[in-house]
Amino acid sequence: MQNALLQTRKDSKTMATTSSASPPLSALYSPAITIVDQNNASTISTVHQDIIETHIFTRLDGPTLASASCASTHLHALASQENLWTNICHSTWPSTTSSRVRHVISNFHNGPRSFFSDAFPLAIEPVSFGNSSENPPDLPSEIISAVDIYYKKELIFSKVVETETVSAWFKCSPFRVDLLDPKEAVSTRIPNPDKDDTCRYLEEDMELSWIMIDPIGKRAMNLSSQRPVNVHRHWLSGEVQVKFASVVGGGGIGVATELVQCGVVVTCGGSAKGEMHVREVSLQLEDMDGMYLNGKESLVMLTRGMAGKRGRGKKRESERKKEVEEFLERKRERKERKMRREGTLDTLCVAFGVSAFASSLLFLLFR
Repeated sequence: MQNALLQTRKDSKTMATTSSASPPLSALYSPAITIVDQNNASTISTVHQDIIETHIFTRLDGPTLASASCASTHLHALASQENLWTNICHSTWPSTTSSRVRHVISNFHNGPRSFFSDAFPLAIEPVSFGNSSENPPDLPSEIISAVDIYYKKELIFSKVVETETVSAWFKCSPFRVDLLDPKEAVSTRIPNPDKDDTCRYLEEDMELSWIMIDPIGKRAMNLSSQRPVNVHRHWLSGEVQVKFASVVGGGGIGVATELVQCGVVVTCGGSAKGEMHVREVSLQLEDMDGMYLNGKESLVMLTRGMAGKRGRGKKRESERKKEVEEFLERKRERKERKMRREGTLDTLCVAFGVSAFASSLLFLLFR
């Protein structure tokens, strides 16, 4: 009897100890939390949306966030928050933080998300308007340039410039957008290269973004190749010219404006402190004959580019460089054909002159 009583007390103590150390499973989980075992697959919907918005989506860049939004309707709704895309636009392009650009972006169809989808990928297929001289598209009365330059991932230059496009002077003069005045210079931390330096480090470490914005049509397009397509040092002044470029199509087949190159030139000069200053940042449009377009022609080509289809944004630098190389090859072939035609005409003119001279001589001899 005594042994049975001792055994009962021992069992009761063991149960009490176990109960105090390990509470029931039902007390550990709230109804809002799903218990996942080997037979049940967990989904992203089990994660609280505050965690997704605050700790996951804020760490993603634009293309990754856009890809995540395609995974499900739940993620699409969370990834469509305006503040997410506003922060992405500001971190990608600091020039978009200006009050003027912020106001323009807010008027886009889906705000900063639409602006990013326009400005980040390539414009691969311009919209067709037929002959630009006979049926030009509705041209904007103003364009805005938002430009950012980086060196080794550090911002060295950022500026927004507004350009009116309705005056006769703009339409007839060669199109050119200058971000700096002739006597203005911006100091940088770029070391001044030696005379024998090939400036290769500038080609590797400098990046530029030039976003052209139509505030009336609510469209935008990035005209830069992101990284330089050409870097060379002037033999006399010692200034370094870094060229970025993209190619816009849309002209008639066989004409000089079938392909147009948007060239951005960044000119850097040395200083007494041994560092380089940015002295020129300019944009011009060049056709396949090597002629610079005037304001009206340039505006037509830019409007076509902004209204065209976009790529996926992958391999942007290599694609832009490939486009520029194709443009230069087409330009060279066009020049060679022109020279051959001119050579043929010169030969015909010489033959006609010789024939006329011989005929006149024979007429004088035998009359």
